Amino acid sequence: MIIYGLIQPIMFVVLFSYVFGGSMQIGGSASPIAYKNFLMAGIFAQTVTFATASSGAGIADDMHKGLIDRFRSLPMARGAVLTGRTLADLVQTAVTLVVLAVVALLVGWRVGSNGDTNVGKVLAAFGLLLLLGYAFTWIGALIGMSVRTPEAATSSGLIWLFPVTFISNAFVDPGHMTPWLRHIAEWNPFSVIIAVFRTFAVRKYRSATA
Repeated sequence: MIIYGLIQPIMFVVLFSYVFGGSMQIGGSASPIAYKNFLMAGIFAQTVTFATASSGAGIADDMHKGLIDRFRSLPMARGAVLTGRTLADLVQTAVTLVVLAVVALLVGWRVGSNGDTNVGKVLAAFGLLLLLGYAFTWIGALIGMSVRTPEAATSSGLIWLFPVTFISNAFVDPGHMTPWLRHIAEWNPFSVIIAVFRTFAVRKYRSATA
């Protein structure tokens, strides 16, 4: 699970960077480096939110196999199972972010503003992403307890994430969207987290919606 969890975001980085990088204009610049700096915040945020599906599937699998019923017979706190599961997923997400950051640096992502890197702000930006991911894992936990099979948890855990992550400022500048879609992207809470991350941990670029 850890290996597959690492492969997917790495594939997103490579594909988006080299397939779309030369066709995107960010702040009036069509430079692939400008798009890579813009892109990585979206990839990082997408990675932590997509952990929702694995959390839901894991809890649904535990319930399907009767593991939760065994835990209920033990002298333990009622919330320990869900808390332990979500914290374990948070640790896995943190490891994934570290590996992903290394890959991003290799493909051209640069932290800081115009070369001035503030380590504290960068760490705070990644901490904010981890808080976002932890909040989403609880949504995954709710989904996992609401369905009957791990397959249903995986499907229902991903289907709503695609519009949330793609109708945002994660991969494209909302300024290029049609007006009604741009308003949705700008009001999307996911876009707010990404904008904060770009402010703290990504070299500044000129954009009307950043």
